[in-house]
Amino acid sequence: MSETPLIADLSTPEAAPLSGARIGVVTFPGTLDDRDAARAVRLAGATPVPLWHADESPQALADVDAVVLPGGFSYGDYLRAGAIARFAPLMGKIVDAANSDAKLPVLGICNGFQVLTESHLLPGSMIKNDHLKFICRDQVLRVENNQTAWTNSYEVGQEITVVLKNQDGQYVADEKTLDELEGEGRVAFRYVGWNPNGSRRNIAGITNAAGNVVGLMPHPEHAVEPGFGPLTPEGCEYSTDGLGFFTSVLTTLVGGSK
Repeated sequence: MSETPLIADLSTPEAAPLSGARIGVVTFPGTLDDRDAARAVRLAGATPVPLWHADESPQALADVDAVVLPGGFSYGDYLRAGAIARFAPLMGKIVDAANSDAKLPVLGICNGFQVLTESHLLPGSMIKNDHLKFICRDQVLRVENNQTAWTNSYEVGQEITVVLKNQDGQYVADEKTLDELEGEGRVAFRYVGWNPNGSRRNIAGITNAAGNVVGLMPHPEHAVEPGFGPLTPEGCEYSTDGLGFFTSVLTTLVGGSK
């Protein structure tokens, strides 16, 4: 596969020593954004590793330090979005690794977030947007938790602009679960300005208690380099706010095993 040339060098001096970090990007039938996620990983300074959903080998995750479940329509979103992908052989291994003492960092984006809820790595569920239409727009998010493996490059209260595109993007949970997420600081992101899909309490992304698993509906991988992606609210430049997700996990790995 040929490489698309970069239009800007987004690497940082801190990223150079992390070239050994390897981030797996899972592809399911119907995945759309695996190459975009792999590009974001590369721009952050790590090496993307393609992972296949049907890999049953014991060493399927042995060569990666973290995993991204990218967006798309896995298995056509039949039954429920993410409901079939949840049973993929590789997902069983990801669930075990995320819940292990090693706490494998896992990021679920859009359909990946849906898979995480179906896999019970994250609570709640995703249903159709309250307006029952597919939506695609630039979306402002507010960072609520910067203590996770995927958000430590941000500041609490910081507003970032990324892309939103979904039709099953309404996050729902019972009031007890929502109260627990709020009380434990596990709401990672909220929508700012407008709730585009009716998600409870304007929730755009959440984390597990350990902070190694994060899911969000918008797409940070589409806001990682100048000249592409969403415009900032001022409309004068392109947002690269999504890159922080991928530099965050590298910082996490450096602080741990790297």
